[in-house]
Amino acid sequence: MRPVAGEIVWSIVVAGGGGRRYGGPKQYARLGEARVLDLAVATAREASDGVVVVVPPADAAREGGVAGGATRSESVRSGLAAVPEAATVICVHDAARPLASRELFGAVVAAVAAGADAAVPALPVTDTVKVVDAGGVVVSTPDRSTLVAVQTPQAFRAEVLRRAHASGAEGTDDAALVERIGGRVVTVPGEVWNHKITEPDDLERARAWLERRQTASS
Repeated sequence: MRPVAGEIVWSIVVAGGGGRRYGGPKQYARLGEARVLDLAVATAREASDGVVVVVPPADAAREGGVAGGATRSESVRSGLAAVPEAATVICVHDAARPLASRELFGAVVAAVAAGADAAVPALPVTDTVKVVDAGGVVVSTPDRSTLVAVQTPQAFRAEVLRRAHASGAEGTDDAALVERIGGRVVTVPGEVWNHKITEPDDLERARAWLERRQTASS
């Protein structure tokens, strides 16, 4: 599967963290026969015209990538600087979600090609969510039907993503920065196996999903 006709699609795979919660650089952990990073990059390459990989500064030469920054947003900006100006759609994908499919990349790119400023994969929230104050006291209970949990890859109209990052703003994802400048962000259905690897147990769950997928395709 190739990018949408008429669009030049580049992907930034973000793997610049040190894995503090995981206990080490999780992007280099083994998942099946490949590393977490390798799986994420391979899928991005299948779905894009080009890929920029962002890794810790000390690893950039070895991994053939660019050096990340002190925060996720800084790392994305490092990757963004390496994306050619000719790109019309830019995907940002966390390497910590190595099981995202090329079809999911295609879905978010197609939504941007159809007119959105940004598109993010989303799953319904099944738990009740509470808003609490600094002391842990519940302030409110949002309507669960209006909530979704978002994933990556997230796709953006290239000039909108560049504008959203131009101020040096910080956000937990890039869609939040686009929201702040008034961009239109839409959702596409996410994938239940597209978990983010944060703790060692998450890697084991990813291994189980990967084995199930390989068995189903064999």
